[in-house]
Formats: sequence, C-alpha cells, structure tokens
Amino acid sequence: MANFIQLRPWHLFLAMAIVGCADSSTANAGTRPQGPAPTAASFPTNVGAGAPAFWVRLGFKVELVAENFGEARFIEFGPDGTLYVAQPNKGVIKALRPKDGKYAVVGEFVTGYRSVHGLCYNDGWLWFTTSGGVYRARDKHGDGRADEIVPVAENLPSGGHWWRSIFVVKDGFFTSIGDSGNISEQMDTDRQKIWKYSLDGKTKKLWSSGIRNTEKLRYRPGTTELFGADHGSDWFGGPLGDKAGRQPITDYNPPCEFNLYTEGAFYGHPYIVGNRVPRIEFQNRPDILEWAEKTVVPEWSFGAHWAPNGFAFITRGALKGDALVAMHGSWNASKPVGYRVERVLFDNVTGKAYGAQMLVGTIGKDNKVLGRPVDVAQATDGTILFTDDQTNRIYRISKVGE
Repeated sequence: MANFIQLRPWHLFLAMAIVGCADSSTANAGTRPQGPAPTAASFPTNVGAGAPAFWVRLGFKVELVAENFGEARFIEFGPDGTLYVAQPNKGVIKALRPKDGKYAVVGEFVTGYRSVHGLCYNDGWLWFTTSGGVYRARDKHGDGRADEIVPVAENLPSGGHWWRSIFVVKDGFFTSIGDSGNISEQMDTDRQKIWKYSLDGKTKKLWSSGIRNTEKLRYRPGTTELFGADHGSDWFGGPLGDKAGRQPITDYNPPCEFNLYTEGAFYGHPYIVGNRVPRIEFQNRPDILEWAEKTVVPEWSFGAHWAPNGFAFITRGALKGDALVAMHGSWNASKPVGYRVERVLFDNVTGKAYGAQMLVGTIGKDNKVLGRPVDVAQATDGTILFTDDQTNRIYRISKVGE
C-alpha cells in the first residue's frame, strides 16, 4: 500500500493527460488516443509508377521523383530550383535538378562532412550543419558543386542526439542540438537548447531551452514565430514496470510536440512532458512544480513515438498556411505507429493550430512499413516533396488535377 501511495494517483490516468492527436480527424484531435491503422477496406491510395502503395488522402496523389542517388534525408531548395539532399552517412550533400518531370543528380555539392544534416538556403549561400559545426557554401559556376565553403561555427557539442538544426534569418542564425541520451540532466551545457548566433558565428545568445531532439527550425510564413518539432522521450512507463513486450503506458506516452519557440522560454525536457506532466523519474524533485509552471506546452501534440523530423510551412496551393510534418515512425512502441506525412492545420485568422490529419501514410494494408519520411520542402513553384530514408527515394505530393 505504501508503494502505491508513493506512485501518486495521477499515474492512473497518464494516458488521458498527455496523449497527442493520432488519428486523421480534426475534431478534438489534440486529446484523442492513437487510433488503429486504416483497414484494407478503407485504404485510399493514389500513387504513381514506382511508388509503394501508400495510404494517400482522397484528393491527393504521390509520385516518385528521385531514386538511386544514395541517402535521402534532409532537403532544401535553392531559388533556381536546385534540390539539395543531405547524406549524413556518406558525408555528402548532393545537388539535383528537375529533368523530365523528375530530379537527377548534377553534382556532389559538398563532400567529406560526416553527419551533414541541417540545410538552409539564404542570400546566395547554402548553410549546412554537421553534428559539431555550422558552415556555408556556394556554387559560383552552376555545376552543382560548391566552389567556396566557409566555416561559421565549429567545435560545437556533438554526438548523442547529433542532428543539428540550422535556420538563417536576416540578423543571425538559429541552431540547436538535443539530449546526449534519453532524459539526461544537461542544464549547464549547450545541449537541449536553441541558440541564436550572429551571422559570423562569433556571438550567441540563448533562445530556448528544455528541448529533447528538434531537428529543424523555421518561421511560420509572414511572422517571426519560430517553430520546431520535438521528439518525446522514451520508456515513459519504465519506472512502473513497462518493458519490451508489455508497455501499455509507454505505447501512448509522452506525445511528440510541435512547438513555438520563444526567446527565454523553457519547454520541459527532461523533467516535464506534454501538457505539464512530470516524468516519473523526476516527480519527487522539490522544485518540480516550478519546472512545470515555467514549461511552455506544445502548440500541437502528435502521437507518442511518431518521431517528427523535418517539416515545411506551405506557402502556395491547396495546403497554403498549414504545416506538413515528416514522421519517421516508432521504434519505442509495440506496434508500428507514426510513419506518415502529417498535415497540421492552422487558422488563418488566429494563426493557431486547430487540427491535424494524415496526408500520406507509409504503413501498408498488411501493416508493413513501406517508408520512413524524414523531411518536407516546397519549391518556389509550389512543388511539395518529401524524403524517405528507408527506400532512399524522394516523392512529390500534389492535389489531384494540379
């Protein structure tokens, strides 16, 4: 009895308290538990030649546009339509250009940068990151190969959750790196934080803290609202006995988060998850209420272990004003969950997220994982692409009839 009291009553309803949206509805989507995968009888698919039989929302289509070029992780368009693709294991950024309705490699833009990850094009330069550094490069001759590479910030914290974000704005750039483990206490380090640097990389200031693994940062169009998608921590139910094969709490908790990162704000990690719920490991800290009070809750919550990676705010076409988020899918769940491109709907008056729906699902009718989305990008002509690093392909999403 003493042990039960020590665990506190809120453990009995954690699933209701912190679960995020996980089905394709918009009504009360932020508070619903994760729903089942679509059944074969209700499985819409509209894919072009070479694309797997993805679930595709009615009214949209998915087409294969690039393959056989190596890794397909983070992507960024240049203003001339060049598509840059980060290949962290090879240490390469490839440059692709449109050809006959698809994309073909024109060159290796940079090579020799192990764990190359984040990409952001700004003012004639492609900025890119490795786990421990920020660089910028440009192609002066238009052959898809960088002629000049400038180190901007090096010897930064690396390893662990090594995916370093980059977002360049008029007066500087934002970058971050996450937890070195799962729920490490690293308040006194540069990890678990977003920093804003001067453009020359010489000065920095703390922007936000309490993040676990936010791999990409972008402004919502027309604003300076800085958004990022943060991975929830693993084994939430571990202290209560969850383990592989029997994990009823961990399967649903904590949510992954779509956050609006403001200067000086704290986002909970490692102590607080979701809507101000303490991790069980930290519930007895004497200052846990103070940490909860200062935690900014998510603008939108996704399902547990969906692993949101890259995203894009859409500026043209049928999806204008909304965000498309690439979900890499679960490892810390009993059954495959996530594995999709999720549309987060934003109200064009309030600017707030109000719902979400699966736009493309990459789990097939037989519950087999057909792809693991990593990033989304939109070209200046309105083209929307997403990458898949399971098959190392790139796909186009478009409205039927476009």
